[in-house]
Amino acid sequence: MQESSLLPGAWNVPAEFRDRLGKHVGRQRTMVAEGHLLIILHAPPDPEDTYRKGRFFWREPDSSWHASDFKGGPDALHVHLDEYQQLLEDFDEKVDEATSSLDYLEVLNHLGPVYRALCHTTQALQMAREAIPKDKLLIDYRDNAYRLERTAELLIADAKNALEYIVAKQAEEQARVSARIELSSHRLNLLIAYFFPIATLSTIFGSNFRHGYERYLTPYPFWIMVATGLGLGFVIHLFLKRGPR
Repeated sequence: MQESSLLPGAWNVPAEFRDRLGKHVGRQRTMVAEGHLLIILHAPPDPEDTYRKGRFFWREPDSSWHASDFKGGPDALHVHLDEYQQLLEDFDEKVDEATSSLDYLEVLNHLGPVYRALCHTTQALQMAREAIPKDKLLIDYRDNAYRLERTAELLIADAKNALEYIVAKQAEEQARVSARIELSSHRLNLLIAYFFPIATLSTIFGSNFRHGYERYLTPYPFWIMVATGLGLGFVIHLFLKRGPR
């Protein structure tokens, strides 16, 4: 029998278990053969990990448990799930302390792999529960895994809602700033329109009275030009100020 390096060499498991394991741990699942039960789970994942670290929990027909990590016995699965519990508590604190979209995005990037791992953990433990329906410990393991899966799902929902709120709030702030800029531009256009005619007339005729009228009823032509320019500016101002029909 060619033994797989994934399982401890001291384990006297059925050959079928080793034959069904490849070089990598693969997905989380449960194997049953000759009354033996092998539960393959993943350690709490990190988003940057390419491969998941596998943890193997072996139950013999006499109800004795062995684990590739931690100490043997039925408590090994509890310790495994407690790691996820502690990780979710840390994420819960990070969600409460997050103040920016980057903080929530970082939490979501880490929570995604954890949530998927817990979903598959629940499925693997449900398979074990169906394989050995009389083992009450497996019921507790499955229920605990489902509780953690639900907690992770709620944390993701909370983080997404908070992130959407921040994005919506920033969009509202940007809309208000854009409205203020638009109003300022409109006022500037009105101001330019008001003085545009007089500026044009001043450019054409000048304002130093050397336009042919400097000796004709001085300075009445100048004031007539100013009044005409302001009047035309006021007319243009009213035209631009009107809203769309």
